[in-house]
Amino acid sequence: MAVCIMHVENFKIFCDLVESQSFSRAAKLNGITQSAVSQQLRAMEKHFNVLIVDRSQKQFRLTREGGKLYDSAKDLLHMYDKLVSDLQEMKKVISGTIHLSTIYSIGLHELPPYIKHFLQEFPTVNVRVEYRRSNLVYEDVLQNAVDMGLVAYPTKMRQLEVIPFLEDHLVAVCSPDHPLAKNKSITLDELAGHKYIGFDPDIPTRKATDSVFRELKLDIEPVMEFDNIETVKRAVEIDAGVSLLPSATVIQEIKQGLLASVPIKGQKLSRPLAIIHRKGRVLTPAMKRLISLLTSKNMLKTKEAA
Repeated sequence: MAVCIMHVENFKIFCDLVESQSFSRAAKLNGITQSAVSQQLRAMEKHFNVLIVDRSQKQFRLTREGGKLYDSAKDLLHMYDKLVSDLQEMKKVISGTIHLSTIYSIGLHELPPYIKHFLQEFPTVNVRVEYRRSNLVYEDVLQNAVDMGLVAYPTKMRQLEVIPFLEDHLVAVCSPDHPLAKNKSITLDELAGHKYIGFDPDIPTRKATDSVFRELKLDIEPVMEFDNIETVKRAVEIDAGVSLLPSATVIQEIKQGLLASVPIKGQKLSRPLAIIHRKGRVLTPAMKRLISLLTSKNMLKTKEAA
């Protein structure tokens, strides 16, 4: 039995190496050294008596035999994962570890009540959450470094399954001392006369707001740019400018009187959030239950009531 498990792990390391095209990344994903990954590759080449990686090329490239081995290794790992999942289903076991990668705003503001509810119901499940920039969430999911990801404005990709999670909306946010704070609502063109604080250009929320500004022919350029929502909020708190932020992310600051939010009239700025995982990935019973909770309308009602 130990030999069988060792072989499954060998195939897992090999697939991680092929998909990341990086010995260091494959080593990190499996908690081993780069040297151990190289040794595993040489051992596989010796076992099958074929050359798997074309070492004459500067870039990582599989030989024809290596490509065949990779396809078969993926099938084998899929069958093994499905077997483990099916056995857990038969025993009605909800346990194990779920590894999530999420952007900061979702991880800090949207996800916590769901995770709390899930762990109360399934205390034997360990949920690990990584906070990442949006592009790195996609990278984590595509390279099988995590089980699932949570993103805003999901990008459709052939390799990804996208499951709608929530739909947030953007509001104008400013310091309570800012002239806009006294308004019951504003139009987007009213922002044009004020200093604007935005996200970095590669952040999905920034791309979405820039698109709206272009559509309305508004000349709004950020005086400051940041890569995460918490830093944007701190800049707005000190009255360095105004911003457009997801309403759910500023609830606490508004309650504490640190920020003021002003609804946008005449323009619906929705922010879709989604769960992503690799297509064809075997979902364990625990992962299925978490996805079910995240997409539950009853849980959403409970969250809104709170």
